[in-house]
Amino acid sequence: MSFRRPLAGILVLIVAVPFLAGCVFRRHRGEDAGAVNPGDQPDKILYEKALREIEKGRYDVGRLTLQTLINTYPDSEFLSKSKLAIADSYYSEGGVSGLTQAEAEFKDFITFFPTAPEAPDAQYKAGMSHYRLMAKADRDRTEAKLSEAEFKEFLLKYPDSLTMPRVKRRLREVQEVLAQGDFKIARFYYGKGAMRAAHSRFQEIADRYPDFSRVDSALWYVGQSLEHLRKANDAAPYYARIITEHPLSPLVDDAKERLTALHQPIPHPTRAMLARAQADAARRPGKDLFQKMGGFLSSGPDTSATRRGPVRLGTPKPSEVEVAKAPVPTPGTSSIVVQSVGEDSLKAGKPVGGTPAGGSETGGTPPDSQESTGAQKPAAAGSAASGSQASDPAPSTKKKAKRGLLKRIIKPF
Repeated sequence: MSFRRPLAGILVLIVAVPFLAGCVFRRHRGEDAGAVNPGDQPDKILYEKALREIEKGRYDVGRLTLQTLINTYPDSEFLSKSKLAIADSYYSEGGVSGLTQAEAEFKDFITFFPTAPEAPDAQYKAGMSHYRLMAKADRDRTEAKLSEAEFKEFLLKYPDSLTMPRVKRRLREVQEVLAQGDFKIARFYYGKGAMRAAHSRFQEIADRYPDFSRVDSALWYVGQSLEHLRKANDAAPYYARIITEHPLSPLVDDAKERLTALHQPIPHPTRAMLARAQADAARRPGKDLFQKMGGFLSSGPDTSATRRGPVRLGTPKPSEVEVAKAPVPTPGTSSIVVQSVGEDSLKAGKPVGGTPAGGSETGGTPPDSQESTGAQKPAAAGSAASGSQASDPAPSTKKKAKRGLLKRIIKPF
C-alpha cells in the first residue's frame, strides 16, 4: 500500500509534463509567429511580417506584402523602407532575372528617395547587380560596362560615403576585366599586321585603364605599332612611360634599348612610383595548377591580378550605357547602331568593328565579334531585306511567270 501512492504520483507526472510542455511551446510559438502589440500600426505589422517572410526565403510572399503596404498606406513612414526591401529581396534571391529586377528596383528607389540615407547603398548594389552577372573578359561585355558606369556614378554622387572603399575596389576589378578583353582584341590585330587598328586599341587601354595589370605591355605595343607605321619619334614617350611608371616591368630593358636606338634620353622613375611598383608586386598572388584549372573552368571573370592603387575616375561616358542597353535592331529597320568599340577603327580609317577595308589585312574575324561585327550584322541584314523588297517583282508578274513555266513543262506531254 505504501508503494502505490508514489507510483501513482510518478505516473501522473509522466503524463502531465509532456502535456504542459506542449502547451507552453504552442503558446510561445504563437506569440513569435504573429503577436500584435496593442500600439502597433497596421503598416508596421505588414512591414515586419514581410521581413519575416523574406528572411525565411519566401520572397514572393514578402514582396506581395510590401506591395500591399505601399498601395494601401502611401503616406506610411515605412514607404521608403518597403521599396528598398523589395529591391533587397530580388538582390538576395539572385539569378539573372532576380539581379536584373534588383537593379531596376534600386534605381527606382534612388529616383523616388534621392536624399534617403540608404541611397548610397542602393547605388552600390545597383552596380553590384551588374557585377554579379559579369562574364569573362572574352565574353559579352554588357554587364561589365553597365557595372563600371554605375560605380562611376557612385563616385560622383556620394564622394563622402563610407561605402567608397568597396566601390573603388569593385570598380578596379571591373576595369581589369574590360581591359583584359580590349588587350586580347588589340593583340589579335597586332598579330594579323593591322597596325592602325592595333595602335588605336592599345592607345585606348593605356589612356583609359592606366591601372591595368598589363598596361606596361600595352605601352610597349603602342610604341611598336607606331614604329611599324613609320612614326618612331612618336613611340619614344611610350617607351619612357614604361620606365618611369612601371620600373619593375620585364619590358624596362627593352624600352631602354629602343630609346637608345632612337637617340632619346632614358628617364628615371621617382621613389613614389618605385614604391608603388614594389607594393603591387608584393600583393600580386601566385597561382598553382589547381587554381589555374579552377579559373579556366569557372564562368566568372578572373580579377586576381587587379592592382590596389588609386582609382582614376576619368570622364564618364553615358553613351556606353545607352549602347549597352539599346536593343538590337531587327532586320528591315532603318536604324543603325554604332557602338563605341568602333570609334578607334573610324579614327584609323577602318570600317566599324576594326576590320580593315577589303578584309585582306587581318585575314580573319576579330575575337570581339559580339561588339564589332554584331553591330553591323543587323544593319546589313536590314539593307539586304530592303534591297530585296525594292527589286522584288509585282505579284502579277510572279503569276505570269509561273503560268509560262507550267505551260513549258506540260506542253511536251
